[in-house]
Amino acid sequence: MKISIVTISFNQKKYLGQCIESILTQTACDLEYIVVDPGSTDGSRELIESYGKKIIKVFAPDKGPADGLNQGFKQATGEVYGFINSDDYLLPDALKHISQYFTTKGAGYFVTGQGYTESAQAQHLRIHPSPLTVQAMLHRSAVMFQQATFFSAKAYRQVGGFNTNNDTCWDYELFLRFLLNDVKHEVIAQDIAAFRLHDESISGTGRLTERYLKELDKLFFEVCKRERGVTDKLLTLSMRIKREFVRRLGLA
Repeated sequence: MKISIVTISFNQKKYLGQCIESILTQTACDLEYIVVDPGSTDGSRELIESYGKKIIKVFAPDKGPADGLNQGFKQATGEVYGFINSDDYLLPDALKHISQYFTTKGAGYFVTGQGYTESAQAQHLRIHPSPLTVQAMLHRSAVMFQQATFFSAKAYRQVGGFNTNNDTCWDYELFLRFLLNDVKHEVIAQDIAAFRLHDESISGTGRLTERYLKELDKLFFEVCKRERGVTDKLLTLSMRIKREFVRRLGLA
């Protein structure tokens, strides 16, 4: 079973090498690796070129991350897809676990593994991903771990790939559309990926938080055909409290 991984990269050479190595050194899997760079000027392209035929290169302008990912997956020939940002990385044996999962489960599922965040000071903090449901995602109570999430090529094509008009939570929308299309989500126990937080990252700075929340409200309206109300906000709070309670009891 071939796994196609796409990395979008723009002027992040200081992280890119670790990202590439973490993917190319995966074992016990059939790997296809695609790197998309719309025009880096910090030496990233030279680094990518140095890997020769080990990497499929997409050097073309794009309209943003979602468009870059779509461009990358247009080159993909695998049955399973995943995407790792240039400042994140996979953990050892990650793709072996993913290959084993999809061999058993097939295209009607997508999956998230375990892992951690890594701070600028190299401190690690465990992430506790939750099984994704439509209700949890619409009510902002899901713990999503994109770096450790993989899905079938069939599911990706059925929902039309990433929404290029979404410039803050394109991954969130993609996973929500999987669920709305009856693709089931599961969480597995194996360590899969690390999510790096730093002063230049979107998550590390929080600079797009307001736009991100507006995009979530837009998705809510599109699916529910109404605005979020007080009852919805109370439901979000209660679902988050329940999720944290379950986590602390070690039940999830």
